[in-house]
Amino acid sequence: MSNIKFALILSAAVMGVALLAVFDIVPEAVAQYAPLAVVPFIVSRQPACRAFGKGKAA
Repeated sequence: MSNIKFALILSAAVMGVALLAVFDIVPEAVAQYAPLAVVPFIVSRQPACRAFGKGKAA
């Protein structure tokens, strides 16, 4: 999956949780921690640049 699709899916999930909280389907406390729950997915992805990857420094 490309980085753009991955970012769009994560942002849609967070926006969906926020929208559900607006209509009181999901508690407000859950919506407050939704962005924090996305962090492990972002950290686990491979970096887009070579600054942190294996390779020679420029």
